[in-house]
Formats: sequence, C-alpha cells, structure tokens
Amino acid sequence: MIGIKNVIAIVCGGGPAPGINSVISGVVNEATRHGWDVLGIYDGFSRIGRGEKNYVRLEPKNISRIHLTGGCILKMSRFNPTKKESDLRTVVETLTELGVTHLVTIGGDDTAYSSAAVSEYARKMGRTINVVHVPKTIDNDLPLPEGVPTFGFETARAFATTEIENLMEDARTTNNRWYFTIAMGRTAGHLALGMGRSAGAALTVIPEEFPEEKIPLQQIVDIITGSVVKRYLTGKNYGVAVIAEGVIEKIAPEDFEKLGTVVKDEHGHIRYSELDFGEILKQAVLAEVKKLGIKISVIDKEIGYELRCTAPIAYDIDYARSLGYSAVKFLMAGDSGALITIQDNKAVPMRFEDIKDPATGKTMVRKVNIDSIQYRIARGLMMRLEREDLDDPGLANAYRMEPKAFKERYLYLFDDKEEKAAGASKKKK
Repeated sequence: MIGIKNVIAIVCGGGPAPGINSVISGVVNEATRHGWDVLGIYDGFSRIGRGEKNYVRLEPKNISRIHLTGGCILKMSRFNPTKKESDLRTVVETLTELGVTHLVTIGGDDTAYSSAAVSEYARKMGRTINVVHVPKTIDNDLPLPEGVPTFGFETARAFATTEIENLMEDARTTNNRWYFTIAMGRTAGHLALGMGRSAGAALTVIPEEFPEEKIPLQQIVDIITGSVVKRYLTGKNYGVAVIAEGVIEKIAPEDFEKLGTVVKDEHGHIRYSELDFGEILKQAVLAEVKKLGIKISVIDKEIGYELRCTAPIAYDIDYARSLGYSAVKFLMAGDSGALITIQDNKAVPMRFEDIKDPATGKTMVRKVNIDSIQYRIARGLMMRLEREDLDDPGLANAYRMEPKAFKERYLYLFDDKEEKAAGASKKKK
C-alpha cells in the first residue's frame, strides 16, 4: 500500500473526447500543489475490475504538455463494473490496496453512474472513497444547464465544420453532387446542428424537430428532396445535408423491414448499428429526384470517430483544465457524489441524484431546444421546404405536380408541427 494520506485515482471511461488530457493536467497540477498524490489508472475500470494494479504516478514534470494533445494518455474502456457485484467489489478492493482515498472519473453518464456506485459500495465495505465526476461527451447531451457545453464538444464542432466546408467545396467544384453526412449523436442533435450551422450546410436534420414517437422514412426523404429541388431551382445543383444519427431511431421499424433483411437482437429489436442509414437515404432520394428529371450523384459519409481524438482547441484546453482544478477543490472540501460544472465562471457541483430521470433511473438526456434562438437562426439559414413554398406554382411545376396536388402531398410536413413541437418542449421543462 502506498503510504500517502490523500491519493487521487483518475479513471477515464467511455469514448474519447478532445480535452481529456487537459482535465488530467488540471487535476495533477492542483492536487500535487497541495501535497496529494495522483495515480492514473490505465484502461478505465477494466484493469482494476480484474484486480490488476496497472497505473502510473502522475506528476507535473511528466504531464506538463499533455493539455495540448488529443486522445487520452491513460487510454479508455467501456467496461462497466456495476453489472456484476464481484467486479464492483474488486474495483473497491484494488483501489483500497493502492491507498486511493479519492476518485476522479472522466466520462459520460455510464461512467458517472459507475463512479457513484464505487463510492457507495466502498461505504458498504466500511471504507471511504470520495468521488467526483467530470462530464465528457462530444454529443453535448448530458443534463448541464442550457448554454453550458460538455468539454470536447466545441473542438468536435470546429473540426467537423472544417470537414463540412471541404465537402461543400468539393460538391460545388464537381457540381451535380450532394453529400449526405451522418453525424454522431445517437440521442440528441447538438453536434449535427452545430456543425451544420457553422459550416452553412444546405440542410440539417435532427431528431428533436419531430415530436412524434415514430415517423415514416419517406418524411426524411421528402425533407432532403425538398432541399435538393430548391437549390436546383437557384442554379445550385449541389450541396451538403447533415443528418444526426439519432434520426434513425425515429423511423418506423417497419419501413426498414420493407427494404430487406434487417438484423435484430435477442429481443426482436432492430440493430440500428447494422443499418447503413446513409446508403438507405441516398438510394431513396435518388429515386425521388430521378422522377423530377434532376440528375445528381450522392455520396454518403459518416462523421464522428475522427472528431474524438483531435487536439483540443484553446476553448476546450482552458475549460477542461478548469474542470480538473475544480474537481480537486471539490474533493479537498471533503465533498463527494457529484459531477463538476463551470457555470457563470464558478465551479458548480451537480448531485448525481439530481440528474437522474425518475422514470428510468438513468441520467437525463439534454435535447436540442428547438424553441431557442440558436435553433431558429440555424433553421432560417437552411434551404428546405417551408410552409409558404406550398403555394408556389413554380415549385409545384418543378415537382411536376398541379399546385393543389403539390400542396396536399407535402402539407403533412408542416401540419401542426410547430404546435406539437412546442407542446413537447413545454412538457420536458
């Protein structure tokens, strides 16, 4: 056992995000300044969950420049020690043998839950391990106050914006080309909207704009086709559409089943990860525009994994180091059981129990607020079918339809949509 009174262990869980090393830097510098020891645990909870004491002693001299780098110097794991009591016990026993008195976890909601579970289980075993969690995800969907991003999001958005800009230039240069980019973000559309708005993509589609539990695949196809047609009429037969991957779970399952064989899990649910959503949209939209005599080529592309380990921008470097510093201050005050945030330039802990959904017991998900000025601005910059377009005879002609038939065909895209969305937003509040 390491004979030091206060020992902080750092555990990084889930997937990478720009700024993790900056958090580690902030923790190490502030903790060691007060004589505390810091251990970096390799591979998340996976090694200590097997009783392996695989760690590195972290000191300012050997981490002095890591805040500038991407990735995670400790590597990461999605291993969940709460699934088996024996794993949880092993984690607590291993940390205790290392002399750990405090735990800083960096990760998403699963890691936050594991952090709380470790502290609680240690208490049951008659030991004390105070914990604090630093929330991380490029999806920006953890339940922080509106306007407070998770670290890594702004870097991911900046990197993705450059990618979208390059795709837009390629589409313009080659002409008659569209890119359908599927953006990472299974539960919320923050990243898709952020990159689409910043890059000025022709269209961005996020799950939050559909208040209904399920929608037909054709609805997404009609929205994208509308953007293609409107740009075509302005002499721009090219563009980039950004679609949040969370949209896929809004689609009625039977629509995917009609397309052919789908892979299902043991409960009969579709494995969405096995679906090539971009290819499905590509073929469906191409079929629609072919009917209208519009010739385009479509390339579908996923954007997500390449964003996670890029070096953080200045904003996230400073933000993440501040979170690491604040996490140590929280523990030094003798506190435990919260995730640390920066609000109004102050460190504000949010208790684990306060961010749980009482219905599911899981961490609440922060959705895009479609009533916000940010969304309204983004929506106004897109080129897509609007309600007033349904009365445009020129647009009806482009669709090779009579004005009345055109309006009747596409009115469903707008009927009570804003009212339903506003109602759903108020219920969540």
